[in-house]
Amino acid sequence: MSDFNPKNWLNAPINKTSFQKVESLFETIRLKRNPEEPSELPLKLSAIDSIKIQDIEGRSQSLDEMLLSTHTDAFLVLKGGEIIFEEYFNGMKPESVHLMNSITKSFIGMLAGILASKGVFDIKDKVTKYVPELGDGAFSDTTIQSALDMSAAVRFEENYDEPFCDFWKEASVVGWRPDLVDENSPKSLLDFALSLKEKEQEEIAGYHYRSVLTNVMGMVIERATNKKIQDLLEEHIWHKLKTEQDAVLVVDRVGLPFTGAGMNACARDLARFGQMILNDGLHQGEQIVPKDWIDSTRMVEDAYRDRFANSDHGEMLPGGHYKNYMWVANPEEMMCIGIYGQTIHINRNTGVVIVKFSSFPDPADELMFANTFILLSSVSISA
Repeated sequence: MSDFNPKNWLNAPINKTSFQKVESLFETIRLKRNPEEPSELPLKLSAIDSIKIQDIEGRSQSLDEMLLSTHTDAFLVLKGGEIIFEEYFNGMKPESVHLMNSITKSFIGMLAGILASKGVFDIKDKVTKYVPELGDGAFSDTTIQSALDMSAAVRFEENYDEPFCDFWKEASVVGWRPDLVDENSPKSLLDFALSLKEKEQEEIAGYHYRSVLTNVMGMVIERATNKKIQDLLEEHIWHKLKTEQDAVLVVDRVGLPFTGAGMNACARDLARFGQMILNDGLHQGEQIVPKDWIDSTRMVEDAYRDRFANSDHGEMLPGGHYKNYMWVANPEEMMCIGIYGQTIHINRNTGVVIVKFSSFPDPADELMFANTFILLSSVSISA
């Protein structure tokens, strides 16, 4: 399937190809891989493909059956920093890059922790300190921390099944939904954020997942540092992971990266990112993300769990929470999640990191995500 374009690229089964070819569809920039040799990911393959998994409907499936039924494009399992399983589908290869969707947010969350530790900003600062244009709208009281935690006040509908919701309108700014663009449409991600005037709650009154907050966070980071997001990600994360491949970031017309969903990378490099988080921010002897930032992400006060429990996502991760753009099932189990089935699963108890790229037919299929979480948990325990 190769006949894809910006009008149909999200449709199944075209997305099995288009999610690997985002750079050919939209305006992008690259994060250059470290020019040194990639950091080592030793191969120590294990026979985990023999495991049986009971899906959400009670049926017993093999690993391969679960991978196929959840529209997997790549599946990689690290244990103790070694690749014990790696499989690719739909033309993907180890060097192929794939759309990460909201896994992008987790990179921004970790970058924010790095910059905060260097005194670039205080997480208690209001975002308007750095982007004062936002002072007259829905972000007037938003702090960096409430933006990182999805507990800010802005009214923003992120229902992927609703084709005209705010998320798709924002995504249209970077070309993802050309059918939503007309002469009155915002010309940049900043213009879109400025158009949001209504608030749905007081700051930190509740958790509500809204991608616009990550895009605002991208603006804050660029203004606070006077540097481009891509340069900061390269300097502080991508090069230090000693990645194998370049990463690709979708940008708007003025060159601001779509930090809410626009990053693309290969599975092995996402495994390096997950392993670094599992190792408390340490990667091959170098502290990339401060340990206390990782600790503060996974161990929180009850208010975080209460907000999450009272949200639409409460049943998805019972007892869990969301902080710094990371999904936390419990202090020992964290995830990065993106629509259409993108996941990094990080299990400190088992020492396992799993990367799964997917091309679900629908962006937020609850049954398919439930089976994906069962798959990840089963493999993590069995590996």
